[in-house]
Amino acid sequence: MTKTKDLPLPTGKYAKLDNGLTLHYLDIGNGPVVVWLHGSGPGASGFSNFKGNYPAFDSAGFRNIVIDLPGFGRSDKPDDVNYDLAFFVENLRLLLDNIGVETCTLLGNSLGGAIALGYTLDHSERVDNLILMAPGGIEERETYFEMDGIKRMVEVYAQGPMGVEQMRQVMSLQLFDPSQLPESLLEERAAVAVTQPANLFSTMMVPNMTERLHEIKCPILGFWGTNDNFNPASGTFKILEKAPHARFTLLNRCGHWVQVEHKELFNRQCIYFLREAV
Repeated sequence: MTKTKDLPLPTGKYAKLDNGLTLHYLDIGNGPVVVWLHGSGPGASGFSNFKGNYPAFDSAGFRNIVIDLPGFGRSDKPDDVNYDLAFFVENLRLLLDNIGVETCTLLGNSLGGAIALGYTLDHSERVDNLILMAPGGIEERETYFEMDGIKRMVEVYAQGPMGVEQMRQVMSLQLFDPSQLPESLLEERAAVAVTQPANLFSTMMVPNMTERLHEIKCPILGFWGTNDNFNPASGTFKILEKAPHARFTLLNRCGHWVQVEHKELFNRQCIYFLREAV
């Protein structure tokens, strides 16, 4: 099994939380804080999700905390916990307490978007803004498991350890144009995947938070690709209907990773949104 220290990922900082877990994060830049929360799936990490984005935020004058969630990247991966939404939200709180971040913008993709929503519902006073890309947590679990991308991921994951080619089968469904997947990203994720415990995905439960979205009063900027194979893009309209201060960009010919397939547009719109909010 690959050791965490041998992963082909940059090494940033480590925080030992009050619950004993150690989480890894990159801390880039100075200014208002943006906390980056990556999505789920075998081999995910903050760097592999957002390597094309946070440098632009750094140049624009923001401090970027790019987290490896527990169970992912270089962070601890306990095999005796339930990786449910409450677990992720509590560990996010403990990490932000540990590094002295009182308020911030939360930016989340997929699972990371669900965590951003859950954290905001629990700690609204600590969230200035939300940036969401195809967030989870606004459908029932059964709906997600009917999506082609989730079906493929479960099928390939069940076959055993995932190498680069197996990772390609899953990751090609993340994008409308799979040619944008570099080999380096597949190698990064394959290396992380073999370090992840089986309970990570078997215990991953995220509730449907749609009926609570009206409680979120902070500004929301959202993105969704209409060709998303993992989260139905109709979720856009649930958020627009329920959350009082939300705006969304819907993109055709775009899959689950808006921040990759439309990197310049994503970076530009986010930075404009945050400068308006400051």
